[in-house]
Amino acid sequence: MESKIKNILKKIDALNDRLNQEYSKLSEKYGFSIKRAKIVFLQKTKQKNKLFRIPTWKYVIPKNLGHFLSLPFIYMIIIPVVILDIFITIYQWVAFSLYQIPKVKRSEYIIFDRRFLDYLNIVQKVHCLYCSYANGIFAYALEIAARTERYWCPIKATKKQGFYHNWYKDFADYGNPEEWKEKFNQRGVFSEQTNKNSKN
Repeated sequence: MESKIKNILKKIDALNDRLNQEYSKLSEKYGFSIKRAKIVFLQKTKQKNKLFRIPTWKYVIPKNLGHFLSLPFIYMIIIPVVILDIFITIYQWVAFSLYQIPKVKRSEYIIFDRRFLDYLNIVQKVHCLYCSYANGIFAYALEIAARTERYWCPIKATKKQGFYHNWYKDFADYGNPEEWKEKFNQRGVFSEQTNKNSKN
């Protein structure tokens, strides 16, 4: 018999599936299509979007001193992010090969699609490029860590965490040694989940 926690997590999964369906409707609502990883807007949509673009020369003059002063601190994070990217990629290529766990695809987490938006000027596009890379790397690293945790430590915490990853719902309940023994070092679950994602 499944615990109430698992049932709730399954319902959250179902809602996430519905959320993905709603995302797929955005292209019709906002007049764009995706062609070979390139996003193409309808001509009338492009013209409308350009009306919202702030000229670059206006944008680079800081209206807020706090924004200007924070820039070096925002961009210096690029160094640890690149280091994380290199090390986490090497880790998964070595460890996941040994564990026979499917590797995480970077392209599913680092998505550079904001550059196609006509209402952003060049400086805003650079900022968005940086945010897409940094946050994408964190999400990519989280998925690698989550698969590692699913393989080695598939046990839920005693209380609700501030955030949980997609593999957490499949963890054994805290204090349930039978379920933990079943899930510990379980490899097949990764292939099942990968096949399920490829169908969605």
